[in-house]
Amino acid sequence: MDEINLLWHQLTDSETIIRSGLFVITCIVFAENGLFFAFFLPGDYLLFLTGVFGGTGVLKEPLTTILLSIFLAAVLGSLLGYLVGRFFGKSLQRRPDSLFFKKKHLDSTREFFEKYGFMALVISRFLPVVRTFTPILAGISHMAWYSFILLNLVGGAMWVGLLVAGGYYMGQYFPWIINYVQYIILFFLGITTFTLIKGYLKLRK
Repeated sequence: MDEINLLWHQLTDSETIIRSGLFVITCIVFAENGLFFAFFLPGDYLLFLTGVFGGTGVLKEPLTTILLSIFLAAVLGSLLGYLVGRFFGKSLQRRPDSLFFKKKHLDSTREFFEKYGFMALVISRFLPVVRTFTPILAGISHMAWYSFILLNLVGGAMWVGLLVAGGYYMGQYFPWIINYVQYIILFFLGITTFTLIKGYLKLRK
């Protein structure tokens, strides 16, 4: 049990992930963007903190390398989600609820997808859980692959560019911010929680 708790902490603790190196960060981003059972992994604040740690020199890679690596991980992760939805969508929709799969996530994403149409692929990049399930739903609905790829690239560039580059320059100009990592995480968690509750209430209504 202790080993499971340790693994869970390592998978969900952004600072631990970032200090493990860029390869581990890209793996987490890839999984969170395309694997339905990885929706719980950190997303927005992981990107922002990666930028902060890059700007303060904790991560040694240059900004262009960090941006390109995370961008490719996000785009390829969503592409995998699209392919899973396209080829295994029916079995996924019939899948019973489990610890790592909740049909309500797929249903709420469908509602979001119907509201925003194709632009859902761009907007959802900034919404946890929905970000994971939107490409899967795009695949289930057999969205044209060229439309998906274009919006996937645009959404990925905006998400990674804003959060990683924003964090990087914050780390460069305000290096003391690294001492307040826990507050940054709480800030993003607050936004995430508010967004999810608001979406849930709208769905109920």
